[in-house]
Amino acid sequence: MSSTASRKCLCCNDMFHPDARNRRHQQYCAKDVCRKASKAARQARWLAKPENQDYFRGSANCERVRQWRLANPGYSRGKSTARPVVLQDVSNPQSVENETIVRSCTPFPLQDVLLMQPALIVGLIAVLTGHDVQDDIATTARLFINRGRDILRMVPGGPLVPPP
Repeated sequence: MSSTASRKCLCCNDMFHPDARNRRHQQYCAKDVCRKASKAARQARWLAKPENQDYFRGSANCERVRQWRLANPGYSRGKSTARPVVLQDVSNPQSVENETIVRSCTPFPLQDVLLMQPALIVGLIAVLTGHDVQDDIATTARLFINRGRDILRMVPGGPLVPPP
């Protein structure tokens, strides 16, 4: 095949000159729409193979990912950079006279903060347990939620109140 030979794009049917490095099998031109069609066709061909049909499903895949993450700790974490040290004068705390304690109107402010910070909770559980797999974090989160519910149902000086 000569280097000037052109062919018809399978997506837009326009004539194009294939790249010299993959001239023998390039079937789509370089337009964005055609590149997306090429990717979709390539993905469909890959998924049509019997060995790839359940590649991303099931407990075997979960275990495969878990084993890979155990073998590659810290892969998904960003590179740590040396943070500059902030130089500040030490300020001595000063007492305030006639300070009154203002109680919050909301009964559970901690819950409000935690509900607004799901990434904080997931990260905290991951750091405390050392797990990065979502299934392990979800199991631990369920244990924490159940324990918290038990604590919130407690009556001072009495047994746990049974759940409704």
